Amino acid sequence: MPVDRKPLHGRVAVVTGAARGLGAAMAEVLVERGARVALLGREERTLARVRDSLPEGTSACWEADVTDDRGMFRVGAEIRARLGPPSVVVANAGVAEGGPFTESDPAVWRRVVEVNLIGSAITARTFLPDLIDTRGYLLQVASLASIGAAPMMSAYCASKAGVESFAHALRAEVAHRRVGVGIAYINWTDTDMVRDADEHAVLRKLRGHMPAPARKVFPAAYVAGRLVAAVERRRASVYVPRWLRSTQLVRAAMPPVVTWLSRRELPRLAAAEPFSATGLLGAGGRADQAADRGGPPV
Repeated sequence: MPVDRKPLHGRVAVVTGAARGLGAAMAEVLVERGARVALLGREERTLARVRDSLPEGTSACWEADVTDDRGMFRVGAEIRARLGPPSVVVANAGVAEGGPFTESDPAVWRRVVEVNLIGSAITARTFLPDLIDTRGYLLQVASLASIGAAPMMSAYCASKAGVESFAHALRAEVAHRRVGVGIAYINWTDTDMVRDADEHAVLRKLRGHMPAPARKVFPAAYVAGRLVAAVERRRASVYVPRWLRSTQLVRAAMPPVVTWLSRRELPRLAAAEPFSATGLLGAGGRADQAADRGGPPV
């Protein structure tokens, strides 16, 4: 994907988790920058609304489960036939759950890892041949949780640490093929998943005890703009907010600090309101769960 003044003009971009939130916001910015966008997600009707909100002919949508190898390969073939080979892939699809590990539903805990980590790998496997042909770029959406793990979010933290490591390994593997791989480290973004998290005491209290800069919630449109700018520049990493980059310098010190604070604060917080498992968070999480059960979102 040669760099020019309008590097995304006429290119095909794939965005997973595009039915709402950050994925939908990124699709809008990608279209504004001249790309045609393939919207992937688990909710056909919601994806269609995102498609219809964009200028006619600039996007198309496919209902897909990123953890389904065969389904993703089928969708990949349909995207190539309809839009052309992708030059940009944004592995954004993700779910989360919170609460004590011992009280978590094993199936829900596993699903978080499957969607966030295995789903990202399947996304890369599906479209990597296209990115090699187009000398394209893959952006893996990670998190502050990739750098510093937090209590009560074990599945999410494990999966996001995994996608960071996966992206580093993949970048080294495909660099000689002129394919770029970037990692987006983002903090709290105004999505339905984060809004739903604040409805649960276990997560609301944990966020409330973070330093003020670390608990600030950023609009999805702002985060999307920063991430698309990173795509245009083929950045190896992008941090939103920018100060997150500094956490890389102290990441080795973060686990003992988090443990010390948790040992002191968790008993007090639990005494005020007992912690419980949240299940999958947000409308996206509920839609994923409903799709697995063969029914509509609840």
